[in-house]
Amino acid sequence: MNEKRYHPLWNLVICRLRMFYREPVAVFWTYGFPLVMITSLGLAFRETPKTTILVDVVGPQAAPMEALLGKNPQFKVSQPAEGEWKKRLQNGKTQLVVETGQSTTEPARFWVEPHRAESLFAREAVENVILRSEAARNAPEFSESHLEEVGSRYIDFLLPGMIGMNLMGGGLWGIGFVLVDMRVRKLLKRFLATPMRRSDFLVAIMCSRMFFSLFDMCFLVAFGYFAFGVQCRGNFIELALVMLIGGVSFAGIGLLVACRAQTIETISGLMNLIMIPMWIGSGVFFSAERFPDAAQPVIQALPLTCLNNALRGVMLDGESLPALWQPLLILIVWGVVSFTIALRAFRWR
Repeated sequence: MNEKRYHPLWNLVICRLRMFYREPVAVFWTYGFPLVMITSLGLAFRETPKTTILVDVVGPQAAPMEALLGKNPQFKVSQPAEGEWKKRLQNGKTQLVVETGQSTTEPARFWVEPHRAESLFAREAVENVILRSEAARNAPEFSESHLEEVGSRYIDFLLPGMIGMNLMGGGLWGIGFVLVDMRVRKLLKRFLATPMRRSDFLVAIMCSRMFFSLFDMCFLVAFGYFAFGVQCRGNFIELALVMLIGGVSFAGIGLLVACRAQTIETISGLMNLIMIPMWIGSGVFFSAERFPDAAQPVIQALPLTCLNNALRGVMLDGESLPALWQPLLILIVWGVVSFTIALRAFRWR
Protein backbone atom coordinates (compact mmCIF):
# COMPACT_ATOMS: atom_id res chain seq x y z
CA MET A 1 0.00 0.00 0.00
CA ASN A 2 2.72 2.48 1.06
CA GLU A 3 4.96 1.44 -1.84
CA LYS A 4 2.21 2.15 -4.37
CA ARG A 5 1.49 5.47 -2.69
CA TYR A 6 5.03 6.84 -2.66
CA HIS A 7 6.40 5.28 -5.80
CA PRO A 8 4.66 7.78 -8.17
CA LEU A 9 5.75 10.65 -5.93
CA TRP A 10 9.37 9.52 -6.09
CA ASN A 11 9.22 9.19 -9.87
CA LEU A 12 7.74 12.69 -10.21
CA VAL A 13 10.52 14.16 -8.05
CA ILE A 14 13.19 12.43 -10.15
CA CYS A 15 11.47 13.66 -13.32
CA ARG A 16 11.48 17.28 -12.13
CA LEU A 17 15.14 17.06 -11.12
CA ARG A 18 16.08 15.71 -14.54
CA MET A 19 14.10 18.43 -16.29
CA PHE A 20 15.96 21.02 -14.21
CA TYR A 21 19.54 19.95 -14.88
CA ARG A 22 18.78 19.37 -18.56
CA GLU A 23 17.87 23.05 -18.91
CA PRO A 24 21.18 25.00 -19.00
CA VAL A 25 19.46 28.36 -18.53
CA ALA A 26 17.81 27.28 -15.29
CA VAL A 27 21.05 25.81 -13.97
CA PHE A 28 22.93 29.01 -14.73
CA TRP A 29 20.44 31.32 -13.01
CA THR A 30 20.33 29.07 -9.96
CA TYR A 31 24.06 28.43 -9.49
CA GLY A 32 26.09 30.43 -11.99
CA PHE A 33 24.50 33.87 -11.73
CA PRO A 34 24.96 34.27 -7.94
CA LEU A 35 28.63 33.44 -8.40
CA VAL A 36 28.96 36.05 -11.15
CA MET A 37 27.31 38.69 -8.95
CA ILE A 38 29.41 37.85 -5.90
CA THR A 39 32.64 37.86 -7.91
CA SER A 40 31.88 41.11 -9.75
CA LEU A 41 30.75 43.09 -6.72
CA GLY A 42 33.50 41.53 -4.62
CA LEU A 43 36.12 42.85 -7.05
CA ALA A 44 34.52 46.28 -7.27
CA PHE A 45 34.01 46.73 -3.52
CA ARG A 46 36.83 44.66 -2.12
CA GLU A 47 37.41 45.65 1.50
CA THR A 48 40.85 44.34 2.44
CA PRO A 49 43.90 45.92 4.06
CA LYS A 50 45.37 46.24 0.56
CA THR A 51 42.50 48.35 -0.76
CA THR A 52 43.91 50.90 -3.17
CA ILE A 53 43.08 54.54 -2.45
CA LEU A 54 43.09 56.74 -5.53
CA VAL A 55 44.54 60.18 -4.76
CA ASP A 56 45.33 63.12 -7.05
CA VAL A 57 47.84 65.74 -5.91
CA VAL A 58 47.99 69.23 -7.42
CA GLY A 59 49.67 72.52 -6.62
CA PRO A 60 53.25 73.79 -6.21
CA GLN A 61 54.25 71.03 -3.78
CA ALA A 62 52.62 68.17 -5.71
CA ALA A 63 55.90 66.29 -6.27
CA PRO A 64 56.92 66.13 -2.57
CA MET A 65 53.38 65.16 -1.61
CA GLU A 66 53.36 62.38 -4.22
CA ALA A 67 56.68 61.11 -2.89
CA LEU A 68 55.36 61.13 0.67
CA LEU A 69 52.15 59.26 -0.14
CA GLY A 70 53.94 56.95 -2.58
CA LYS A 71 55.85 55.37 0.29
CA ASN A 72 52.59 53.71 1.34
CA PRO A 73 51.52 50.97 -1.13
CA GLN A 74 47.91 51.60 -0.14
CA PHE A 75 47.86 54.80 -2.20
CA LYS A 76 47.80 55.12 -5.96
CA VAL A 77 48.88 58.72 -6.51
CA SER A 78 48.52 60.71 -9.73
CA GLN A 79 49.33 64.25 -10.82
CA PRO A 80 46.61 65.15 -13.35
CA ALA A 81 46.94 67.96 -15.84
CA GLU A 82 45.83 71.38 -14.70
CA GLY A 83 42.05 71.63 -14.68
CA GLU A 84 41.54 67.87 -14.99
CA TRP A 85 41.31 67.02 -11.29
CA LYS A 86 37.77 68.35 -10.82
CA LYS A 87 36.54 66.22 -13.69
CA ARG A 88 38.29 63.15 -12.28
CA LEU A 89 36.81 63.70 -8.83
CA GLN A 90 33.27 64.19 -10.03
CA ASN A 91 33.47 61.16 -12.34
CA GLY A 92 34.78 58.92 -9.56
CA LYS A 93 38.17 58.34 -11.20
CA THR A 94 39.84 59.55 -8.03
CA GLN A 95 38.62 59.48 -4.45
CA LEU A 96 40.44 62.54 -3.13
CA VAL A 97 42.32 65.56 -4.43
CA VAL A 98 45.08 67.06 -2.29
CA GLU A 99 45.77 70.69 -3.22
CA THR A 100 49.19 71.65 -1.86
CA GLY A 101 50.30 75.11 -0.80
CA GLN A 102 53.25 77.26 -1.77
CA SER A 103 55.57 75.57 0.76
CA THR A 104 55.79 72.24 2.57
CA THR A 105 54.80 73.92 5.85
CA GLU A 106 51.56 75.34 4.45
CA PRO A 107 48.63 72.98 5.15
CA ALA A 108 47.08 71.21 2.20
CA ARG A 109 43.47 71.53 1.16
CA PHE A 110 41.46 68.33 0.70
CA TRP A 111 38.84 68.20 -2.03
CA VAL A 112 36.35 65.44 -1.25
CA GLU A 113 32.99 64.24 -2.54
CA PRO A 114 30.94 64.21 0.71
CA HIS A 115 28.30 61.85 -0.69
CA ARG A 116 30.80 59.05 -1.30
CA ALA A 117 32.05 57.05 1.66
CA GLU A 118 35.29 56.11 -0.10
CA SER A 119 36.13 59.79 -0.56
CA LEU A 120 35.72 60.52 3.15
CA PHE A 121 37.77 57.44 3.99
CA ALA A 122 40.55 58.56 1.63
CA ARG A 123 40.63 61.98 3.30
CA GLU A 124 41.18 60.44 6.74
CA ALA A 125 43.85 58.05 5.46
CA VAL A 126 45.85 60.77 3.69
CA GLU A 127 45.60 63.14 6.64
CA ASN A 128 46.95 60.44 8.97
CA VAL A 129 49.94 59.84 6.72
CA ILE A 130 50.74 63.54 6.45
CA LEU A 131 50.46 64.15 10.19
CA ARG A 132 52.80 61.26 10.90
CA SER A 133 55.51 62.70 8.66
CA GLU A 134 58.40 64.57 10.24
CA ALA A 135 57.71 67.78 8.31
CA ALA A 136 54.10 68.06 9.43
CA ARG A 137 54.26 67.39 13.15
CA ASN A 138 53.21 70.96 13.96
CA ALA A 139 51.01 71.53 10.93
CA PRO A 140 47.74 73.40 11.53
CA GLU A 141 44.36 71.83 10.86
CA PHE A 142 43.74 71.02 7.23
CA SER A 143 40.94 72.67 5.28
CA GLU A 144 38.35 70.77 3.31
CA SER A 145 36.32 71.74 0.23
CA HIS A 146 33.47 70.04 -1.63
CA LEU A 147 32.43 69.98 -5.24
CA GLU A 148 28.78 70.91 -4.79
CA GLU A 149 28.15 72.88 -7.98
CA VAL A 150 25.86 71.49 -10.65
CA GLY A 151 27.72 68.87 -12.67
CA SER A 152 29.76 67.49 -9.80
CA ARG A 153 27.05 65.80 -7.72
CA TYR A 154 26.28 62.11 -7.67
CA ILE A 155 22.95 62.65 -9.44
CA ASP A 156 24.86 64.32 -12.29
CA PHE A 157 27.01 61.20 -12.54
CA LEU A 158 24.03 58.85 -12.21
CA LEU A 159 21.64 60.28 -14.81
CA PRO A 160 23.81 59.57 -17.90
CA GLY A 161 24.30 56.03 -16.61
CA MET A 162 20.55 55.57 -16.25
CA ILE A 163 20.03 56.89 -19.78
CA GLY A 164 22.60 54.42 -21.10
CA MET A 165 21.01 51.57 -19.15
CA ASN A 166 17.58 52.51 -20.53
CA LEU A 167 18.91 52.51 -24.09
CA MET A 168 20.45 49.09 -23.52
CA GLY A 169 17.22 47.70 -22.10
CA GLY A 170 15.18 49.15 -24.94
CA GLY A 171 17.47 47.70 -27.58
CA LEU A 172 17.66 44.24 -26.05
CA TRP A 173 14.23 43.69 -24.51
CA GLY A 174 12.34 45.99 -26.88
CA ILE A 175 13.68 44.18 -29.93
CA GLY A 176 15.08 40.78 -28.95
CA PHE A 177 12.20 39.79 -26.69
CA VAL A 178 9.60 41.01 -29.20
CA LEU A 179 11.15 38.99 -32.03
CA VAL A 180 11.21 35.76 -30.03
CA ASP A 181 7.65 36.35 -28.84
CA MET A 182 6.58 36.69 -32.49
CA ARG A 183 8.44 33.50 -33.32
CA VAL A 184 6.78 31.61 -30.47
CA ARG A 185 3.34 32.77 -31.58
CA LYS A 186 4.12 31.70 -35.18
CA LEU A 187 3.77 35.26 -36.48
CA LEU A 188 7.16 35.26 -38.20
CA LYS A 189 6.11 32.29 -40.34
CA ARG A 190 3.39 34.48 -41.86
CA PHE A 191 5.96 37.08 -42.89
CA LEU A 192 7.99 34.29 -44.49
CA ALA A 193 5.20 33.78 -47.01
CA THR A 194 5.46 37.39 -48.22
CA PRO A 195 8.03 38.82 -50.68
CA MET A 196 9.44 41.03 -47.91
CA ARG A 197 13.20 40.97 -47.42
CA ARG A 198 14.53 40.12 -43.98
CA SER A 199 16.73 43.24 -43.99
CA ASP A 200 13.67 45.47 -44.42
CA PHE A 201 11.89 43.67 -41.62
CA LEU A 202 14.80 43.91 -39.17
CA VAL A 203 15.52 47.57 -39.97
CA ALA A 204 11.82 48.37 -39.48
CA ILE A 205 11.93 46.74 -36.03
CA MET A 206 14.97 48.84 -35.15
CA CYS A 207 13.44 52.10 -36.40
CA SER A 208 10.21 51.60 -34.49
CA ARG A 209 12.20 50.94 -31.31
CA MET A 210 14.23 54.11 -31.86
CA PHE A 211 11.00 56.11 -32.18
CA PHE A 212 9.84 55.03 -28.73
CA SER A 213 13.33 55.48 -27.27
CA LEU A 214 13.28 59.12 -28.38
CA PHE A 215 10.43 59.90 -26.00
CA ASP A 216 12.02 57.84 -23.21
CA MET A 217 15.25 59.84 -23.43
CA CYS A 218 13.46 63.20 -23.59
CA PHE A 219 11.51 62.24 -20.48
CA LEU A 220 14.63 61.24 -18.53
CA VAL A 221 16.57 64.38 -19.48
CA ALA A 222 13.59 66.62 -18.65
CA PHE A 223 12.95 64.83 -15.35
CA GLY A 224 16.59 65.15 -14.33
CA TYR A 225 16.53 68.87 -15.10
CA PHE A 226 13.27 69.79 -13.35
CA ALA A 227 13.58 67.41 -10.40
CA PHE A 228 17.31 67.66 -9.63
CA GLY A 229 18.67 70.51 -11.73
CA VAL A 230 20.84 68.23 -13.89
CA GLN A 231 22.10 70.24 -16.83
CA CYS A 232 23.68 69.33 -20.13
CA ARG A 233 26.89 71.30 -20.65
CA GLY A 234 27.24 70.13 -24.23
CA ASN A 235 25.17 70.51 -27.35
CA PHE A 236 21.75 68.86 -27.27
CA ILE A 237 22.04 67.82 -30.91
CA GLU A 238 25.31 66.04 -30.17
CA LEU A 239 23.71 64.45 -27.10
CA ALA A 240 20.86 63.19 -29.30
CA LEU A 241 23.36 61.76 -31.80
CA VAL A 242 25.18 59.90 -29.01
CA MET A 243 21.85 58.46 -27.84
CA LEU A 244 20.98 57.48 -31.43
CA ILE A 245 24.31 55.70 -31.94
CA GLY A 246 23.93 53.89 -28.62
CA GLY A 247 20.33 52.91 -29.31
CA VAL A 248 21.14 51.54 -32.77
CA SER A 249 24.14 49.64 -31.40
CA PHE A 250 22.10 47.88 -28.73
CA ALA A 251 19.30 47.26 -31.24
CA GLY A 252 21.81 45.36 -33.37
CA ILE A 253 22.92 43.35 -30.35
CA GLY A 254 19.27 42.61 -29.54
CA LEU A 255 18.71 41.32 -33.08
CA LEU A 256 21.80 39.12 -32.85
CA VAL A 257 20.72 37.52 -29.56
CA ALA A 258 17.19 36.88 -30.83
CA CYS A 259 17.99 35.75 -34.36
CA ARG A 260 17.72 32.05 -33.45
CA ALA A 261 16.25 31.85 -29.95
CA GLN A 262 13.17 29.62 -29.91
CA THR A 263 11.65 30.09 -26.45
CA ILE A 264 10.87 32.93 -24.06
CA GLU A 265 12.96 31.24 -21.36
CA THR A 266 16.02 31.14 -23.60
CA ILE A 267 15.83 34.77 -24.70
CA SER A 268 15.18 35.93 -21.13
CA GLY A 269 18.27 34.11 -19.90
CA LEU A 270 20.44 35.40 -22.74
CA MET A 271 19.26 38.98 -22.27
CA ASN A 272 20.00 38.98 -18.56
CA LEU A 273 23.32 37.25 -19.15
CA ILE A 274 24.34 40.15 -21.39
CA MET A 275 22.80 43.02 -19.45
CA ILE A 276 23.57 42.33 -15.80
CA PRO A 277 27.38 42.21 -16.13
CA MET A 278 27.20 45.59 -17.86
CA TRP A 279 24.91 46.98 -15.15
CA ILE A 280 27.65 46.13 -12.67
CA GLY A 281 30.83 46.81 -14.61
CA SER A 282 30.01 49.62 -17.05
CA GLY A 283 29.86 52.51 -14.60
CA VAL A 284 26.11 52.97 -14.26
CA PHE A 285 25.94 53.40 -10.47
CA PHE A 286 29.64 53.75 -9.63
CA SER A 287 32.81 54.37 -11.57
CA ALA A 288 34.22 51.49 -13.60
CA GLU A 289 37.65 52.55 -12.26
CA ARG A 290 36.85 50.51 -9.14
CA PHE A 291 37.67 47.30 -10.95
CA PRO A 292 41.27 46.02 -11.18
CA ASP A 293 43.54 47.36 -13.91
CA ALA A 294 43.69 43.91 -15.51
CA ALA A 295 39.93 44.04 -16.14
CA GLN A 296 39.88 47.56 -17.57
CA PRO A 297 40.55 46.65 -21.25
CA VAL A 298 37.51 44.37 -21.24
CA ILE A 299 35.33 46.80 -19.29
CA GLN A 300 36.23 49.75 -21.52
CA ALA A 301 35.35 47.71 -24.62
CA LEU A 302 31.82 46.93 -23.40
CA PRO A 303 29.15 48.83 -25.35
CA LEU A 304 27.43 50.21 -22.25
CA THR A 305 30.75 51.52 -20.88
CA CYS A 306 31.41 53.33 -24.16
CA LEU A 307 27.89 54.75 -24.22
CA ASN A 308 28.08 55.96 -20.62
CA ASN A 309 31.49 57.55 -21.23
CA ALA A 310 30.18 59.37 -24.30
CA LEU A 311 27.00 60.53 -22.54
CA ARG A 312 28.96 61.86 -19.56
CA GLY A 313 31.46 63.49 -21.90
CA VAL A 314 28.68 65.54 -23.52
CA MET A 315 26.49 66.16 -20.47
CA LEU A 316 29.10 66.72 -17.75
CA ASP A 317 32.19 67.89 -19.63
CA GLY A 318 30.65 69.61 -22.66
CA GLU A 319 32.84 67.65 -25.07
CA SER A 320 32.12 67.47 -28.79
CA LEU A 321 31.67 64.33 -30.85
CA PRO A 322 35.18 64.45 -32.38
CA ALA A 323 36.63 64.39 -28.86
CA LEU A 324 34.58 61.26 -28.13
CA TRP A 325 35.54 59.41 -31.29
CA GLN A 326 36.97 56.36 -29.51
CA PRO A 327 33.89 55.25 -27.48
CA LEU A 328 31.59 56.17 -30.37
CA LEU A 329 33.69 54.14 -32.82
CA ILE A 330 33.52 51.10 -30.54
CA LEU A 331 29.73 51.52 -30.29
CA ILE A 332 29.40 51.71 -34.07
CA VAL A 333 31.52 48.57 -34.50
CA TRP A 334 29.33 46.70 -31.99
CA GLY A 335 26.19 47.74 -33.85
CA VAL A 336 27.43 47.06 -37.39
CA VAL A 337 28.98 43.68 -36.60
CA SER A 338 25.97 42.54 -34.56
CA PHE A 339 23.46 43.55 -37.24
CA THR A 340 25.51 41.96 -40.03
CA ILE A 341 25.74 38.64 -38.22
CA ALA A 342 22.06 38.79 -37.21
CA LEU A 343 21.01 39.45 -40.80
CA ARG A 344 22.83 36.32 -42.00
CA ALA A 345 21.80 34.07 -39.11
CA PHE A 346 18.19 35.20 -38.73
CA ARG A 347 15.51 32.50 -38.89
CA TRP A 348 11.84 33.11 -39.42
CA ARG A 349 10.90 30.01 -37.41
